[in-house]
Amino acid sequence: MRVFSGIRPTGELHIGNYLGAIRQWIELQEKAECIFCIVDLHAITTPYKAEKLQKNITELAIAYLASGLDPEKCIFFVQSQVKEHAELSWLLGTITPLGELQRMTQFKEKAKKHPEYVNAGLLNYPLLMAADILLYQTDLVPVGRDQQQHVELTREIARRFNKKFGTPPAHHPVFKEPKVLLPKTGEKIMSLQNPKKKMSKTDDPQGCIELFDEPEIIQKKIMAAVTDPGKTIIYDSEKKPGISNLLTIFSLFSGKSIRELEKKFKGGGYEKFKKSLTELLINSLEPLRRKRKELLSREVYVKEILEQGRKRAQIIAQSTLQEVKKKMGLI
Repeated sequence: MRVFSGIRPTGELHIGNYLGAIRQWIELQEKAECIFCIVDLHAITTPYKAEKLQKNITELAIAYLASGLDPEKCIFFVQSQVKEHAELSWLLGTITPLGELQRMTQFKEKAKKHPEYVNAGLLNYPLLMAADILLYQTDLVPVGRDQQQHVELTREIARRFNKKFGTPPAHHPVFKEPKVLLPKTGEKIMSLQNPKKKMSKTDDPQGCIELFDEPEIIQKKIMAAVTDPGKTIIYDSEKKPGISNLLTIFSLFSGKSIRELEKKFKGGGYEKFKKSLTELLINSLEPLRRKRKELLSREVYVKEILEQGRKRAQIIAQSTLQEVKKKMGLI
């Protein structure tokens, strides 16, 4: 079972990223053949600062390694360092109708958010994502619901290519059709200051607990987190979104059910609950902070890991692309 997933090198990671994506990667590397990459080519489709890109890539690599990604158990590399991603993207573009790209929800949303930056790369983003996935003959793609549409398009592109270029008479497939793997829990951790909005450093730094925040910062943010009228610790996302969000965070980091936590803190009030959550988060994130500090002083080692990952990824990528070019008559 082969798994592929990528993450954009943009901004600091927060606990929502950790619970919704990173932790899933860490679990998957124990039971599947995993290929993970930092998708820097995707990152340049929206406004970014060129002088900060390399720094962001290194910091993201360190963050994932500090969180538990093991280069002995997975392939971990930077997308742009394997040129086959861009080449396959172009080839797939020649069999993908323009209308299919124009109807993508994320293209519409990002074009609306950055009207001054509506470039061809943004339109072709799903083609590059399809290339990322198909290049490695992927079985499963762990993504959030916002990327599900792109994986469905990838499946359609694979079917179209196999039908057009597969070996007759049975049209032996060139590409596998990947399946989506959605996170079971933790996909939507909400802002501590506005529990009706998803946690985001960009939208509200005070409502966001970053993965490597110092203990005193975590304490300050949790104790200032928005709660709801009354003092009952009970999960009700409609009537009590603030405390419900904090219960979700507590549950995911402690491994205890919401019901267990409601029982434990019954009659205790918000302050006691928040103090316990603060302690839990500080203790849970301390090993990650310590590992990150160590890796920040070993940048050469981190770059060696990415280079070894590149070499391993390229072997698979070259094999797939060679087959694709043969089928398309380019070789």
